[in-house]
Parts: sequence; structure tokens; C-alpha cells
Amino acid sequence: MVAMFAAGIATFVLLYDVQAVLPALRDDFGVGTSAATLAMSLATLGLAAALLVAGPASEALGRTRIIRTSLWVAVVVAVLCACVPSWHWLLALRLLQGVALAGLPAVATAYLREELHHSAQARAAGLYIGGTALGGMAGRLVTAPVAELVGWRGGMLTAAAFSALCALVVVLLLPDSRRFVPTPLDRRRLLALSRAALADRRLRALYLLGATAMGALIGTFNALGFRLVEAPYHLSLGTISVLYLVYALGTVSSTLAGRGADRRGRDAVVPVGLALAVVGVLLVAATPLPVVVVGLACLAMGFFVMHGLASGWVATRAHVIGASPSQAAAFYLCSYYLGSSVFGNLGGTAWEWGGRWGVAGLDLLLLAAAGWAIVTLRRTTPGR
Repeated sequence: MVAMFAAGIATFVLLYDVQAVLPALRDDFGVGTSAATLAMSLATLGLAAALLVAGPASEALGRTRIIRTSLWVAVVVAVLCACVPSWHWLLALRLLQGVALAGLPAVATAYLREELHHSAQARAAGLYIGGTALGGMAGRLVTAPVAELVGWRGGMLTAAAFSALCALVVVLLLPDSRRFVPTPLDRRRLLALSRAALADRRLRALYLLGATAMGALIGTFNALGFRLVEAPYHLSLGTISVLYLVYALGTVSSTLAGRGADRRGRDAVVPVGLALAVVGVLLVAATPLPVVVVGLACLAMGFFVMHGLASGWVATRAHVIGASPSQAAAFYLCSYYLGSSVFGNLGGTAWEWGGRWGVAGLDLLLLAAAGWAIVTLRRTTPGR
């Protein structure tokens, strides 16, 4: 699974590298805080929309072909993003990059379900999610220090080069699907599969869980840079990027959660992730920087527990009810990235209007909705 781990890293380096330089983009292009966060939100919006196409397309074209093509197109667009002449060109290319990046998230869980034994699926999904956590962390850590030295364009070019190396690993090591059976695209069949993936109450609860958990995480981190460059912290972009090391704890927590779920069931473990996230949000709202860092760590760990379990749960539940796992995964991730796009942008707005407590209030509302989804999931045992 080294190839899938590398693919997760590359995808999320390219998706989140811009988050580390949002204050620099705001200053360089002369836009406001909410407008600056559009560089993140439009990428996740494009990703969310493309997931609805990439999932069904993979049923006919194959999982591995979609993964490889997605990564290389996204790397090329990343290079173009670093060379844009204007703010609107950057936004347009970020939207396009989100579309290009949809290939891996759309098919990853379906690929793992097809190629691995049932007993190893939750653990493998946790490892893949861990790769995405490291990718999100590496995107910030690679981009921000270079941006501080040579500007945000140099930082984004560095992230593109790093992702190209990961994409090469994927090309060399990702095995072709052995159990995948191609299915010609059929519009009526696709509508039937979509209805099945939307009709199930527990799948809808998983979609809500992904959207709200992701919204809380991205809303917090979108506002973080703007907060920490101001008084009383006055931190540089490079220093702020070090705080993204907490994503490494997300790798650990998602892997441990996967092992715990293999033994006790996902429904017994996912509330732990919610509790960690709530504690994290409250600590991030505090003033002392060490407390903020601990809060970020708790939030990251809680989020990756919830997302790591939910993403694998979607494919399992879809299989149980006879829906298409790839279509269900597409709906889950569409919701997940819509949450990132909409609530992530609202995080910037909440910061402008209410400061740290405005962001915390938004996060707690989102996590309350996530809690409602978890209660719905825990009312039943089938499809765990």
C-alpha cells in the first residue's frame, strides 16, 4: 500500500499547499480575508463536483487509470498556479486543479475494498487516510518556509515538484486492479445506483458526518494563519507552518482508530473522535499559544478518527445494501469537500466578524451536527 500512501500525500499536498500562504496571497493581490480563502474553497468546490463524475467513470475506465491520470494533470496545473498573472487566474486554476484532483479520493476506498480482504480494509483505509494527513501537513510545511524566503510562487512550485516525485512512486508501484470488473456506463443504471446511495439513512448520516467534521477542521485552519500573523503573536509564515506538524498525530490516530474498529466496530470508536475534536476547538479559542497548539493537535486527531472510520464505513455500508461502493464514496466525498468549501470559507468570515470565538462558535455548531450523525449511526449494527 506504499503507492496509495504516496498518492494520498501528493493529492493533499497539492490541495492544501495554498492554505499556508493565504496571508501572503491576501497582501500580494490586495484582497480581503474572506476573498483570500476562496483560493482554498474553490479548489475543494471543484473537487466536490468532479467526484460525482470520477466515481462513475472509474466503473468503466478502471481505478488505477483514474488515479494515475488525476495526479499528473494536477501536478501540471500546480505549476501553472505558481505562474499566474492575476488573482482571477489563480482562482480559475485552483478550481481546475480541484477537478483534476478528484480521481484519487473518488476511487481510493472502492479500490481498497476490491483488492483487500475484509479483515484488513478498515486498517488499510486508516493507512490511506494517514497518507492524506501527512500530505496536508507536508503541503504547508513545504510551501510556507520557501514562500518566506522567495515568495509564495516559489513555495507553490516546490510543492508541485514534491508531488511530482510522489506521482512517480505511484506510477512505479501501484498494482493494476486484479478484481475490478469494468462496467459500461449506463445512465439508467447510474441513476438507480445514485438513488440507492442517497436513500439509505445511515449513508446520509455518514455524508453529514464527513461534511461537518471537515468544515470544522478547515474553518479553523483557514482562520489560523490570519490570527497568528497578528497581535499578540506576530508569527511568520514559516513559523506558523510548523504548527501543521499536528497533522502527523492525525496519521497515528486514524491508524489506531482503524485497528480499534476492526476489533470493536466503527460505531464504538467514532464518538472518541468527536470528543477529541470538541476539546480541540475549545482549546484553540484560548489565548496562550501552547494551549492553542494542544487544541490543534486534539482537533486534528479527532477529525482523522472520524474521517478515517467514516470513509471506510461508506464503502462497507453501500456493499451491504447493494449500492455501488464507488458511487457512495463519491457522494460521501462530495459532501466532505462541499463542507470544506462552504464552511472553510465561512471560517474566514467568522474570523472577520467574531475573531477566535466566532470561529469556535461555527466549529461547535458543525460538531453538534456531526454528533447527531453519529447518534443516527449508533442506533443500528448492520453495515458497520
